[in-house]
Amino acid sequence: MLKDLSKLESVVQEVITAEELKKLDRAKGYCGFEPSGPLHIGTGLYWTNIFNLAVEAGIEMKILLADWHASVNDKFGGDMEKIRRNAEYMKEGFVSLGLDPKVEFIYASDLVANSDYWALLLKVAKSLTISRIKRALPIMGRSEEDADKDSSKLIYPMMQATDIFYMDLDVAFGGMDQRHVHMLARDIHKKVGKKGFVAIHSPLISSLKGGNRMDPLNKMSKSKVDSAIFIHDQPEDISRKIRSAFCPEKTTEGNPILQIYRNIIFNFYNDGIKIGERMEYRSYKEMEHDFVEGKIHPSDLKDALSAELVKILEPSKKYFESNPKRRALMEEFR
Repeated sequence: MLKDLSKLESVVQEVITAEELKKLDRAKGYCGFEPSGPLHIGTGLYWTNIFNLAVEAGIEMKILLADWHASVNDKFGGDMEKIRRNAEYMKEGFVSLGLDPKVEFIYASDLVANSDYWALLLKVAKSLTISRIKRALPIMGRSEEDADKDSSKLIYPMMQATDIFYMDLDVAFGGMDQRHVHMLARDIHKKVGKKGFVAIHSPLISSLKGGNRMDPLNKMSKSKVDSAIFIHDQPEDISRKIRSAFCPEKTTEGNPILQIYRNIIFNFYNDGIKIGERMEYRSYKEMEHDFVEGKIHPSDLKDALSAELVKILEPSKKYFESNPKRRALMEEFR
């Protein structure tokens, strides 16, 4: 039986379904990441901690470094050599942030090298309509119209569903922007002769410039430098980005500063957060209440967050700088 799942369930947005998860005697889980640039805190800090909790609960975790998917999605201009170097960088990034060594890394290249993978993908394709595939394109930051210009984009959602079935997984992790493809795969698992799986989704952290966290096009992004805090940002860059971030007084909706506090700081790094004149907060709800009441000024909220992130990211910085190969990867992709 899996161990206590309450902590894991408390720090994700949804589990589809919690009842199915609790029934698993043992479980194989995964999450896939496109190698596509520097790691930001919404990926690096949040997911490292989620995977560690999953391992603690008894889930055998894999991180899929989705190099083929990144090529389909035109990352680095489709340059597979650079994509794979970025995959190595991502792997080192997760390790630098304290990833449990029990988590296994696997490349999409390893999966697609087997003809059985493509035979399974063909079954997936035969189980779906083009319109259903198009509805899943937001998982790759694309619109349905993008597939009209480049039909290769249709392969991506089918590959992601095939990944889950081919690795015989019990649990698939992803952000809320991955929900479409997880639901698609859950709907067709019997048609392709594979078992069902549990889908666990995380909240999305908005761009620092503000926005609706449910809109995947408005989330913290690698491609928009000032929309995200990257794990290699210097303290002065972290401070500058946070200082200019969207955080109107007494406002919670679409507030990325509050989202970082709620989803990262208070979930995983809360040993008492000092903000302004208040000595410390140990609960996000308490802090949010005081912010909405006007007892915390946005500038105090931002200053405290900058200090916390600089402290949290310091071990990662030292990890990369202590090794010439890792340092070269950091310099290439920072």
